[in-house]
Amino acid sequence: MARVFVYGTLKKGQPNYKHMINTAKGLAKFQGTGRTVEKYPLVIAGKYNIPYMLNIPGTGHHVAGEIYSVDDQMLRFLDEFEGCPDMYQRTLMRIEVVEWEGKGGAGEGRAAAAGIVECFVYSTKTYPPEWVSLPYHDSYDSSGKHGLSYVLRESRD
Repeated sequence: MARVFVYGTLKKGQPNYKHMINTAKGLAKFQGTGRTVEKYPLVIAGKYNIPYMLNIPGTGHHVAGEIYSVDDQMLRFLDEFEGCPDMYQRTLMRIEVVEWEGKGGAGEGRAAAAGIVECFVYSTKTYPPEWVSLPYHDSYDSSGKHGLSYVLRESRD
């Protein structure tokens, strides 16, 4: 099992969360909430209003999200879903645990108790330069006050 940190449309209550609970795509077990140890710019960009974490450490905010433990099948699905490695790149990042629900071996308990876990995160280094000038967010909600409604894949032209 691998740990994945999601900050956008795959979180609970967001438009693509259905994929995280679809066992036909693999297993994903919610472990808790967290935020990036380093600051990153989280922007909403493109004609479909997609959330992107730009891989520019030290800029932006500590981004909030959810930590999942996923099996290899789900990790492969997420790679494909996130357009990895072209649109997003899956990289290891340090995540500060805010609230931990995860159960598991002693190693997991120690990691959570220490307050920091390493997780795969889908961020991007392949973005148009003008995205750096967009507003930075510390968390994402598809119906947030930003007013930028996410467009589901099945509704895109």
